[in-house]
Amino acid sequence: MDSLQNHFLIAMPSLKETYFERSVIYLCEHNKKGAMGIIINRPSPILLNELLIQINVKGDDKAHHNDDQKILIGGPVTPERGFVLHSNQTGWKQSKALSDELMLTTSQDILASLGSANAPKEFIVALGASVWDRGQLEQEIADNTWLSIPADHTLLFDVDYDLRWQYATQPLGFDAWQLSNQIGHA
Repeated sequence: MDSLQNHFLIAMPSLKETYFERSVIYLCEHNKKGAMGIIINRPSPILLNELLIQINVKGDDKAHHNDDQKILIGGPVTPERGFVLHSNQTGWKQSKALSDELMLTTSQDILASLGSANAPKEFIVALGASVWDRGQLEQEIADNTWLSIPADHTLLFDVDYDLRWQYATQPLGFDAWQLSNQIGHA
């Protein structure tokens, strides 16, 4: 299977009543060793402004985020670890380019910028990640657990969290409510 890095995974109805029910995951990494991604449609009750205050970061009037921007629950693995998925902007201590337009930063230096005009133009802050061991994601896809589509900038940054799962299937020509939890192969 080719790499699904820079793709979305869309949870199928078979994941009902599981941690990943109705989730959309941006895959940051997918290679022979496994895969890692961030759930992009599960907001936590923590607001970004609250987090910045907790870690003693003061914003300014030119901040690039809304007062109601939430921290996302990125997945069940290392829920205490923060990930910032953001538009391309270099200069952070621990960043990885994911595409020509996106980066993932895990160092705390970016957090100080989030309350200022120095913040990346667009960003998502998540706690935790979704991780698959070697071959695990490929097997889950073969088992009809996930759909995959190329990542879409609009879905990532412009669509409301509550609508991302429904919106994600539209490029495939159908709505999420039309998905079945029945597995079939032609």
